[in-house]
Amino acid sequence: MKTITTHAAAHAAVTDQPAQAGARELLVFGLGKEEYAIDIGLVQEIRGYGAVTRVANAPAFLKGFIHLRGSIVPLLDLRIALGQAEPAYDASTVVIILIFAHGATGIVIDRVADVVPLTPAQLKPPPQLHGSAMAGHVTAIGTLDERMLIVLDMGSLLAGLGMHATGKLAA
Repeated sequence: MKTITTHAAAHAAVTDQPAQAGARELLVFGLGKEEYAIDIGLVQEIRGYGAVTRVANAPAFLKGFIHLRGSIVPLLDLRIALGQAEPAYDASTVVIILIFAHGATGIVIDRVADVVPLTPAQLKPPPQLHGSAMAGHVTAIGTLDERMLIVLDMGSLLAGLGMHATGKLAA
């Protein structure tokens, strides 16, 4: 797997916009036709999709594990976890390595768009999602010109998938 960038260089690599006072910097990525965003501070690196060690009888969204500089990192396909159409894995498939207090987790996505600073005025409360698999995992809807970004709480989403933010499967 080729590393594209680390979070320290991610902002400079994908945007020329200066950060605004009080703005929240978010990494925007695509799943199908939708655009999602996560806090750039969670991103350790962005890399291409490569060899994965599969796990027997694992949930469909858990693609397996990858070896990353001496660590074993679980790899989740966010497209499958969020109920998107069956994904294709090709040269354009991207993995975002997220870092949490107790370890890393990789998420497979379709594409990385950019890093954007959003002010509090650009972040609206999400609609009520009662009964939806996304209830509690969407923290805001970001507006940027004509774009609407679904801002995710990755810790909550991982927990909802039965995983801890440490990358370990819940008992």
